[in-house]
Amino acid sequence: MSIRVLVTDGMDAGAMEKLRLDGFDVVEQFYEPDQLGTALRDFDIVVIRSATKIKEPQIDAAKGSQLKLIIRAGVGVDNIAVKYAEAAGIQVKNTPRASSNAVAELAIALLFACARNLSIAGHTMREEKWEKKAYSKGFELQGKTIGVVGYGRIGRLIGDKAQALGMNVLSTVHRNKPEGCECDTMHFVSMDELMAQSDIIALSAPAGDKPLVDAESLAKMKDGVVIINTSRGSNIDEAALLDALNSGKVKAAGLDVWLSEKEPNWALASHPAVACAPHIGAGTKEAQKRIGAELVDIIEHFA
Repeated sequence: MSIRVLVTDGMDAGAMEKLRLDGFDVVEQFYEPDQLGTALRDFDIVVIRSATKIKEPQIDAAKGSQLKLIIRAGVGVDNIAVKYAEAAGIQVKNTPRASSNAVAELAIALLFACARNLSIAGHTMREEKWEKKAYSKGFELQGKTIGVVGYGRIGRLIGDKAQALGMNVLSTVHRNKPEGCECDTMHFVSMDELMAQSDIIALSAPAGDKPLVDAESLAKMKDGVVIINTSRGSNIDEAALLDALNSGKVKAAGLDVWLSEKEPNWALASHPAVACAPHIGAGTKEAQKRIGAELVDIIEHFA
């Protein structure tokens, strides 16, 4: 009997074809949360992205069945109850390397959009308005200091690209300091120093117990700071950020992730100083091919 693989949120077509040629029974089907747990009982492996959440209720429904592996096609696994799944005998894996460059490039793209008012300038052009005077007050990135919160695979790539643009990079260390990073244009500092010294703050850290950007942390930042978030929506207190944008404390924000993807904060998304996207960080052809190849490798080694 072939190993059955459920793909709920899409997957590179070439990767699915490779699995089928290798004898896997691959089914592409999205399930609503109240139906997912029961559906999982009929599969050995499930591959998910951001839309599908596998939490305690789904795991309880699938417990004791043939389901043995959950794979998150991406970096974060906060949409999976990892420890609960592992306690039920279900492995959890992800693809942390494949999309790192795509996410880092989007962070830089959002930063350029903020620096040159590209989002609102383009919007007004489509309304047939010539607002040259209003949007000719941007700033250059060269010489600015960017604080990258979270210096893992993605954070380090953001830092490397920022340095190539002539920027200075700060980050913090929570566990072991990554080797080979520090130089004249990159230093590790305390979180308070990062908040106080950075012209731009880019979030590249996993979700925590509380937002990294809230009213308290915003008060420690420079006036006119720029916030970039390509990590997790819960890393920002969206109400506090909106207040800071309205007051001018935050000059601009570039956001790819949101507290809720079903009901994004539309007031924040439509703010003239916000450049935003609907969670497309890993959405490049190259990244999806790399993710697909990594998924195939994980599944074939599991089998």
